[in-house]
Amino acid sequence: MGNYYLDIETTGLDEVENKITTIQYVELERGTGKQLGELTILKEWELGEEGMLRKFIEDSPISNKYDFGFVPVGYNLGFEHKFLLEKSSRYNLFPITILSRPCIDLHSIGILMNKGEFRGSGLDKLTGKSHSGSPVIHWYDVKKYDEIENYIKNETTEFIKWYVWLHEKLPELRIRWERKLN
Repeated sequence: MGNYYLDIETTGLDEVENKITTIQYVELERGTGKQLGELTILKEWELGEEGMLRKFIEDSPISNKYDFGFVPVGYNLGFEHKFLLEKSSRYNLFPITILSRPCIDLHSIGILMNKGEFRGSGLDKLTGKSHSGSPVIHWYDVKKYDEIENYIKNETTEFIKWYVWLHEKLPELRIRWERKLN
C-alpha cells in the first residue's frame, strides 16, 4: 500500500474553465505519516497541462490497477478529484479519480478540530502554513514561479508535520474512547 501526499494548484476554482498549474506528490510512510523521498512538483509552465498530467500518470502509481498502490492523502481532496478527472478526460488520458479509490482526506479532522466550523478550518489556520493559496494565481499570472514553488514546499512541510502529529495523537484518543465505552 502506498500513501501519497497529493495536492494541486490551479488558476481558479472552476475545473472546466481554469487549468491545473502544478501537481505535487510524495510518498508517506504508512504507520507514521513521515515523508519518504523527495517531493515531486510537476509544473505546467515547463510541461504544459497535458504533459504534466501524462507525467503524473506515467511516473506515479496513480494508474496502478491495485487501488491501494496509490492512496491519496490530502486536505479537501474533492478539489483535486474534480480537476484531475476533468482534465485527464479532456486530454483522453487515464481517468484520474481520487474519490473512487481509497483516500485519506484530513479536511473532516480539520473541521472537527475547529469545533465543527468550516470557517477557520483552512490548512493555513491549523498548521504553520504561511498563508492560504490565494496569491498563487497572481504569482502564476506574473510568472513568479519561484514563489509558487516556495509556497508548495512550505505547504507540504506543514501538512506532513501535522499528519505525523495526528498519527501520534489519534491512537491515544481511540484508547481513551474505548475505555469510555467499557
